[in-house]
Parts: sequence; C-alpha cells; structure tokens
Amino acid sequence: MTSSLKTAKINAVFLDRDGVVNQKATEHDYIKRYEDFHLLPGAAKAIHLLNQHCYKVIIVTNQRGIARGMMTEDALSHIHDKMNQDLKKQNAFIDRIYYCPHDVTANCTCRKPRIGMFLQAALEFDIGKETSFMVGDSLSDIESGINFGIKPILIGSAIEGVLTADDLLAAVSTIIIK
Repeated sequence: MTSSLKTAKINAVFLDRDGVVNQKATEHDYIKRYEDFHLLPGAAKAIHLLNQHCYKVIIVTNQRGIARGMMTEDALSHIHDKMNQDLKKQNAFIDRIYYCPHDVTANCTCRKPRIGMFLQAALEFDIGKETSFMVGDSLSDIESGINFGIKPILIGSAIEGVLTADDLLAAVSTIIIK
C-alpha cells in the first residue's frame, strides 16, 4: 500500500543582512568585525515573530569584502556567530546563513540577483515558494526573490509593483497578516 500523503512545504523568509537586519557600513566600506555590527531596532523582534509563526529565517548576503581582501571568511563566521548569540538573548534565531564571497566581476551563480544561495536553501529545506518571501533593501535583493519565484518586499524606497516596508518589523507584519 502506497501513501498519497504529501509533506507540507516549508514557509521561508529570506533576508538580506546589511540594511535589513543590521546597520549598513558607511558607503564603500564593509562590516569587517563584530564591533562594527549593530542590529537594527526591531530586527530581533521581527525575527522572533517569524520564528513563532513557523517561518524558516534564512539570510542570503553578498559579502564582496572577502573577495577584495578586506575581511576573511573566518571573520565573517565570527560576526554571524555573535549575531546569533545576540538574537538568542532576544528569543530569536536564524535557521541558516548563506553568503556569496565573490566580487561583482566574478561569474558565480551565488551573487544576488542570481539565485545560487536560494537553490542551496531549497536543497536543504522543502521550500514552498508560494508562501515564502525575500526581504531586502536593494534592487538585486528584489530581483533575486523574483528570479527564485518568491514574493519580494523592499525596505525603504518604492519600486512600482513591489511591496514595500519601512523596516524589517513592518515587512514581517505584512507577511504574518497575509
């Protein structure tokens, strides 16, 4: 006897990191050490709400500073470990972090707006695209969400036809209401 039961797809919210979860570095600079990393107001609460509503929270972040020799992958790992510790203190957690260490000129498949990081997540999680979102603060974030087939939400300025929000907490409120 074969079972016709299907397992439910997983709801996921993909987040850009800089400018969505934490303050961006000054223009033409990078967050290179944890001392430069500052969670944005409401970010931990937003992530906690996603956790409570059974969304996988996945960070997808371009980290060009590695390719440019301005930081190492070990330094990035340290920043992410400390970020997770800070979030845990506020009852929030990130399910997975994917990053692209390549420069803009590299012909990689992972740098947003390409979808390599999303495909990695899809291999690990059975993501329901119709119930998942990409929250970012740049055109490449929005394009990557569209390219992967999920709903984008732009933090900050508006793009016609794209949902917008003032910050991550406002974006999460929109997601939870849907």
